[in-house]
Amino acid sequence: MKILLAACNAKYIHSNLAVFNLKAYAKEYDSQVVLREYTINQLKDDILKDIYRCHPDVVCVSCYIWNITFVRELMQDLRKILPDVPFWAGGPEVSYDAETFLGKNPAFNGVMVGEGEETFLELVKHYVNGSVTLEETRGLVYRKADGALQNNGWRQLMDLSKVPFAYENLENFENRIIYYESSRGCPFSCSYCLSSIDKRVRFRSLPLVKKELAFFLEQKVPQVKFVDRTFNVNHARTKELLRFIKENDNGITNFHFEISADLLDDEEIGLLNSLRPGLVQLEIGVQSTDGQVLTAIHRAVDFDVIVDKVRRIQKGRNVHQHLDLIAGLPYGTLKEFRSSFNDVYSLRPQQFQLGFLKVLKGSEMGRRAEEFGVVRTDRPPYEVLSTDWLSYGEVLKIKGIEEMVEVYYNSWQFARTVELLTEEFEDYFGLYEALADFYEEQGYNGRSHSRMERFLILREFALSLNPTRQAAFDQALLMDLYAREKSKSRPAFAPDLSGRKNEIYEFYKKEAGEHQYLTGDTYEAMNARQLLNQTHLEILSWETEKWYLFDYQKRDPLTGDARIVQIQNI
Repeated sequence: MKILLAACNAKYIHSNLAVFNLKAYAKEYDSQVVLREYTINQLKDDILKDIYRCHPDVVCVSCYIWNITFVRELMQDLRKILPDVPFWAGGPEVSYDAETFLGKNPAFNGVMVGEGEETFLELVKHYVNGSVTLEETRGLVYRKADGALQNNGWRQLMDLSKVPFAYENLENFENRIIYYESSRGCPFSCSYCLSSIDKRVRFRSLPLVKKELAFFLEQKVPQVKFVDRTFNVNHARTKELLRFIKENDNGITNFHFEISADLLDDEEIGLLNSLRPGLVQLEIGVQSTDGQVLTAIHRAVDFDVIVDKVRRIQKGRNVHQHLDLIAGLPYGTLKEFRSSFNDVYSLRPQQFQLGFLKVLKGSEMGRRAEEFGVVRTDRPPYEVLSTDWLSYGEVLKIKGIEEMVEVYYNSWQFARTVELLTEEFEDYFGLYEALADFYEEQGYNGRSHSRMERFLILREFALSLNPTRQAAFDQALLMDLYAREKSKSRPAFAPDLSGRKNEIYEFYKKEAGEHQYLTGDTYEAMNARQLLNQTHLEILSWETEKWYLFDYQKRDPLTGDARIVQIQNI
């Protein structure tokens, strides 16, 4: 008997914690349970071939809003080559309308609803030795022999500490994000979110969590991303875990937490400010700064409190902060979104994500969509098209702005130039609105652009706004260009340094002997030519000639920028 657990991830760097948890929980049947991970970017034919060659007796597949279309199409074809193999689905995309899903997808035999660990174990027992029947297994919706659907109801929520650790062998996770779960459930009631359905927050035992985090630290994994819906819901636990990762910091591993900023107390902020720069990333869902919108979605959050907490964390200059907004919420007009955008942007987070309402099955928003005039796509991800307050044209406008924010803000490759450009507009929203319009007018949308092309487009846009500031824009663009990497090609607007090569080389000869600016063991062993190849020296002229040295060995852990040193003379 071979039971295949299949996951179709969004990207190769992602891993699917859910299927690894299922396999770990059914460890007594380890030899019968086979796990395969794919991506939605792979050719379906290649996945079909791989699954077929596994010769599975049962196939179980994990379903999410972002992979369900791919999975349905895949299973339709898989059914043709494995006509007698039972197919089971699980995951949030199928749990809340399992009977409807099975009615529309005849390739599947059944659905595991809700938490899957105990349900999957009993399903394995059913197929391996018949010790458990489908009829007595809670958490299943399935087709009976006569074709009728049987719904056994949801299973009681389990003790999270009973789920075995899924990462004992890290060979499968090289160069991939490690997802970790220390709690399930959410105490809040946000109407658009499925997590609000499970209001009983359950924690994995603290000693167990520490033991597992210690393993990640010992193995020096690059990043551990907590999937807890609100990491800091319990103050004592939050402080204990922050102290633990601080005391056991290996200088490499980064931890990502989703938090509610308004819940942070003084001691927690103090702990965050004391951490190694880059050790922690915080994801903070703002969604809107408008009181009427927040009330409609059941988010009792005071944005002024968020502002205070975010700025206090920023004072430490060591914690990456990611802030979110959602467009298409009830009572959310374009004017409201513009105001929320400006409010959040003024905080200058390291990442600023603009999302769009997804009307999820099982959520309160899903039940009240018609009431709020929410029109969404019929296909996943069920994204908002319009509301009573936001037209489709306005949604498209925000989508254009979203793309510009992603390219020109979140990449941090254009930070100085963008900051200079904000001076040309009444508000931050206006800058990205104009930039999106410029892309549309010039026909730049829908095309792939190199990094250098993005710089040239931004320069073109800047000069179209105010050609009198060309020198300032060019200087900022050059600073941004070389802050990230030593560019192989030199833009045409950069100063001609061909006549200064001897001066530059002499600077590096002197630096190889004195190490006035480039210090540390790595540089101490380099000669002038090696120093020149590993760094960059650039002239930027304002009123007087100024040289800047870009040190790529020492980078800002929050932005990725090189250390930049002004050179008095060369």
